[in-house]
Order: sequence, then structure tokens, then C-alpha cells
Amino acid sequence: MPAPESLRAQQFELAAYIRDPDGAVPPPGIEARRLAIYRDLFFNSLQGLLAGNFPVIRRILGTDGWQELVRDFYREFRCSTPFFPELPREFIQYLLLRTEEDRGDAPWLPELAHYEWAELALDLSEADPADEPHDPAGDLLAGVPLPSPLAWPLAYSWPVHRLSPEFQPASMPDTPTFLLVQRDASHKVRFSELSALTFRLLQRLSEQPDLTGREQLLALAAEAQSADPEAFVLPGRDMFDQLRAGGVVLGTRN
Repeated sequence: MPAPESLRAQQFELAAYIRDPDGAVPPPGIEARRLAIYRDLFFNSLQGLLAGNFPVIRRILGTDGWQELVRDFYREFRCSTPFFPELPREFIQYLLLRTEEDRGDAPWLPELAHYEWAELALDLSEADPADEPHDPAGDLLAGVPLPSPLAWPLAYSWPVHRLSPEFQPASMPDTPTFLLVQRDASHKVRFSELSALTFRLLQRLSEQPDLTGREQLLALAAEAQSADPEAFVLPGRDMFDQLRAGGVVLGTRN
């Protein structure tokens, strides 16, 4: 075998063993002690990175359960990116695949992982509200409201913000959980609960970005099949003002 092909084959043998030391044959010609160094170094690096991004999952599963899950991910999943900051998102994709395969995981696990990932993703986001042309004092009813790129409305079937080793519901609640994850001016990421109406309004601002605030509120009234659509407008103005005061809405688009 030519030298480049031989080296490539050796690399694949070593990688297969590092990924699955219990199921793969150790590559020949490498001392067992050295193989153990590579095996532990790679796994511990991955496990430590994921543990820092998913601390709640790690606490819920415990040390053994967490390491078993990470080992499965390491052995079974082929990531589509080599960048470390993207690994948590790849981990979420793996958890979704496990759900489809009915591997016996808790049904809320993928949503909890997404909730924990959102904090990291927003912390690393390079979006800057100052780059968005807008009038911070614009009329939010007559103008087109502009949501902040650093405020994300999230919806979950499970109460992900309450999950812990002490609280793990066995059945899905009747009502979804609506959350806002936001990065403030001091670069701190925080979560808060949203009402269903506020969540839908923020969702609509992204779905229909060219409508005025008044048009958005009337559309909400139509969705709710309100007999008096105008009754949505006055409290809707107050809602918009609160969102602007909190930095969730920047103002109106220029």
C-alpha cells in the first residue's frame, strides 16, 4: 500500500478505536499506554466541553448517565462541522435522532438541550442592535416595530426552565411554555416567561416584518377570533411600550 494510503488507513483505525474503545480493535503497533492517553484525552475534552454547555442535563443524568450519553454521541454521530462552538447544536441533533429511534431517553431531553444551547448561542451572537437602522422613539402602532436581534422568543412543550434533578415531569403539560432569552447591554443573558399573546406578537414581528404595529395587533385579534378587533389595539400599545422599555423591541424601522 502506498505511504499516503497506509497513513490514512492507520488514522482511520486509530480514530475508530478512540471513538469506540470497547467495540473497535486497537490499531497494531501502538503501545496500549499511548492509546489510552489518546482515548482519554479526546473523550474528556469533548465531555468537558458539552458538560459546560449542558449543566442541567449533566446534573439530572448524574456522572454515569451523562458519560454514557456522551460516549454514545461520540461513537454514533458524525458531526457536520469541525468548530467547537457548534458542537452543542450537533449534540441537540443527536438527541433528536435518539428520540426518533425511541432510545428510552426522557421525552423532554431535546427541548432541555435546546433551552441550554440558546444561552450559549445568544452569548456568542455577533448581532448588534446598533447595526439595525431604526427610530428608537418611533410610533409603534403607526410604524413598523423592529425586534431586537438579541431577544429570542422560544416555545417549548415542556417547562424546560424548571427541570432539575428534583423536578422531572412524567407527562407533558396541557399548556406550552413560552420564554424570552435576551442579552442585555452588559452582555448578560437572561430568561423570562412570556404570555402566549406576547410570544405570538413577537413571533409575528419576525414572520411579517413589514406590517405596522396596528396591523400586527389587528391580525392577532383575527387569529383569536375576537368580536371586537379594536379592543386589542389599546392594550397592544401598552404591550409594545413595555417591550421597547425592556429592549425587546428597538423602535420602528427606518
